[in-house]
Amino acid sequence: MSNLKRAWTVRHTALFIILALSIGLAGCSSDTPQQHTRAESDAPPGNQFILPPNSQGVVTAVVKPGTLPEYLEIPAHIAPDPTRVVRVYSPVGGRLVAFKVTPGAWVNKGETLAILDSSDVSTDVAAFTKAKADLELKRTALERASDLYGHKAIALKDLQQAQADFAMSQAELQNAQRQLRILGVNPDSNSGQVRVAAPRSGVVLEISATAGEYSKSLDSSQPLCVLADLGTVWVVGDLLEKDLSYVKTGDPATLTLVAYPEKTWRGRVSLISSTVDPITRTLHLRVALKNEGGRLRPDMFGTLKLLRSTHVGFAVPATAVVREGDSNYIYVQQAPGRYAPQAVTLGGPTGDGQVEILSGLKPSETIVIEGAVLLRTATP
Repeated sequence: MSNLKRAWTVRHTALFIILALSIGLAGCSSDTPQQHTRAESDAPPGNQFILPPNSQGVVTAVVKPGTLPEYLEIPAHIAPDPTRVVRVYSPVGGRLVAFKVTPGAWVNKGETLAILDSSDVSTDVAAFTKAKADLELKRTALERASDLYGHKAIALKDLQQAQADFAMSQAELQNAQRQLRILGVNPDSNSGQVRVAAPRSGVVLEISATAGEYSKSLDSSQPLCVLADLGTVWVVGDLLEKDLSYVKTGDPATLTLVAYPEKTWRGRVSLISSTVDPITRTLHLRVALKNEGGRLRPDMFGTLKLLRSTHVGFAVPATAVVREGDSNYIYVQQAPGRYAPQAVTLGGPTGDGQVEILSGLKPSETIVIEGAVLLRTATP
């Protein structure tokens, strides 16, 4: 009896296993064609990647040779245009009472820069006051002489003398007024202070004196301050002597600054120095730029890029290059929807977001220029 029971149990167990396998196989056979396609694409043969039809995010282009530029990159800095720089000197000797501006500040023409207390101005103010009073006396004397001459009480020569004295006093007063006006002093102020005004609008580049210091007059070599109109600035670059033959005036130039690495300014070479620095073996090169927005400030550092020459080669968008360690790859189309990574050697950037390919590509090959990163992550 026990043997029959054991045989029945074995037979039923086998039937249960067969039924389970049948259900499993039926479930597998219900997969859709899309699922098969996806499974195949997830495991491409070799190092190729098979892209399913109508895939998004991958853009291709045909490789064609073209004329590529070679650039010179030279260090440069911003400098004010010397023709727009004004050095402001004290018109008279005196003690500096106060500075009304600070370095870096913008000032308008006529705005007060500094105030001086000068004994020379005090003398000029006193001379003006005396000349003014003397003129009033001469006017009164002329009026009296005119009246007396009308009544035949004095001779003509006495009237003429009074007229000459009055004219002389007028001239003296005008001279005293002119002197004070040159110094920027109000003739009626009765003060020995001088207001030093800005001769033009601009930025205060530097201040060379402090309050309480004695300042000399115009013949001094030390200005009170320096102003500059920065509406136009110079970009001064250092061109190596060996590169001189590649550059000429009028050539286009592109500036990038350390302060604004994503921004570029375009201009043209306006001057190349006639002399070579005997120590650095460089020549100064100048590019004049409009300073719209005032972002270009004196002594900023940057790089000038100049066209050196051109040659025929391949250039592709930088987005086409996949970098992995020290190696660079570009995905090349093998057949519609099938791509394989190809090792390439990179040159320098050619501008407009493109990079030169020195080796690894052939003319008329179709490459992936957008979406290469997607292929890289999907490649086994």
